[in-house]
Amino acid sequence: MTTRTLPPDFSLRKRLAAGPRMRGVFNALPSPAIIEMCGYAGFDFVIIDNEHGSADYGTTEHMLRAARASGITPVVRCFERDLPRLLDMGVGAVQIPMVESVEQARRLAAAVRYPPLGTRGCAFSPRAAGYGAFGGSTHVERSNAGIALVAMVETPLGVANARAIASVEGVDGVFVGPNDLSHVMGHGGDWQAPEVREAIESALAGIVDAGKCAGIVALTPEEEDRYAALGARYFANVTTSLITRAFREAATGKTQHARYS
Repeated sequence: MTTRTLPPDFSLRKRLAAGPRMRGVFNALPSPAIIEMCGYAGFDFVIIDNEHGSADYGTTEHMLRAARASGITPVVRCFERDLPRLLDMGVGAVQIPMVESVEQARRLAAAVRYPPLGTRGCAFSPRAAGYGAFGGSTHVERSNAGIALVAMVETPLGVANARAIASVEGVDGVFVGPNDLSHVMGHGGDWQAPEVREAIESALAGIVDAGKCAGIVALTPEEEDRYAALGARYFANVTTSLITRAFREAATGKTQHARYS
């Protein structure tokens, strides 16, 4: 019998637990082709951004298929209320924005796992269980062991509780969102304001001290190296920023034209 690749990609959880730096991108564009391009470019993961993006459930499912086909690990950033449907369509890693308390983190950890470990509803007809082809106890055990949960801290309260949030069982990593944090702190988009930098460093230190993977947006190699020195390993750029920068350079004649065969 042919060995088949199962829909959920559970690879991120192990990589969050240990390993070298990981580089990925947030993608808010509702395009499976962009996901494939990220995979073929060599990124370790892509965060399908269903917080700020415009993809509906159907397009999201196609982007998950594109990720599987191009060999890139997909993570979906989504609201808590969307977890049941996204998990059933085969998401193996989720990233939840605006986590501020231990209670919220515990609720999220329960929501992504089946009983007796959590509160996720059991249905084996969706894509996550191969439309019933491999449901049942084996699917439950694989999912409970494999689903990765990344909490995002993006406010001063979240930063203050970063270590406690990271310490929650079932939280695999904590990602610091510098853009929201700097705005909430009254500095607009200035991530480099001393107060914001101090808050970011405090959050990263707490996450690392809790023994969990720390992540953050890193738009330049210099930023990545600076945050890596503080213990971060999970770095994300942004597809639209990369694309727009490349377009601007091409429009001003600063880059060579690509070759096509």
